[in-house]
Amino acid sequence: MVADALVYHPSVAHYLKYVATTVGRDKVLRTLQYFSRFYVWYLYRTNHPNSSLAPYEAMKKQFALVRKAMRLGKNVEHFKAAAVAMDSKNMDPVLKYCAVGRQLGYAFYLSFDAVTFLDTAGIRPTPAAKRLQQEAYRAWFAGLLFNTVSGIYTLYQVRLKQQTIDKKEGEGVVESKKLDRERSATTIQLVSDLCDLTVPSAALGYANLDDGFVGLAGTVSSLIGVWSQWKKTA
Repeated sequence: MVADALVYHPSVAHYLKYVATTVGRDKVLRTLQYFSRFYVWYLYRTNHPNSSLAPYEAMKKQFALVRKAMRLGKNVEHFKAAAVAMDSKNMDPVLKYCAVGRQLGYAFYLSFDAVTFLDTAGIRPTPAAKRLQQEAYRAWFAGLLFNTVSGIYTLYQVRLKQQTIDKKEGEGVVESKKLDRERSATTIQLVSDLCDLTVPSAALGYANLDDGFVGLAGTVSSLIGVWSQWKKTA
């Protein structure tokens, strides 16, 4: 009976829905990857022996490779999303072009990233891999920048709308709650984007950030991704 209660518990069903999604598994692996990056830095800075660093260094590299394999072919999805956003007739012009820029940035990032997979996996090394990976980081940086601008603009628009609402009326109360939810979701996504920006910024030399800071920022954005995907599969 206890086993039946566990097997048929709603949390188990929710968990199965979550792990059935590629995004869900990717966010968990990403959390472990970036936490390992931070922890390797922490162990190194606290003068631990290399034998203590090795397991987490391996986790960082192996999970990064697994995630790179899981991303193969995903660039097509973002090229399509960019085309759909470009064809949209009802979107705010600023949000529209930010959406197109974001999706194209992600699409080119994933395209360059896919080209470097064989080199990273050690299957077919190529001297151009390092340059292509830098181009991938530049495209990712651009995509994140567009999304950051979109988030800031959305928060500004929400604030303007909230100033015009009469909260004494029933419709105004409903609209206010809707805007609060939109503001909350946008703020969380903005925090995630700002955390993610540390990764390409450090890789490209745009900012002098150590692995500890980048690892923590990546862990935070990954946990936000885990939480968001968990809510979607509820």
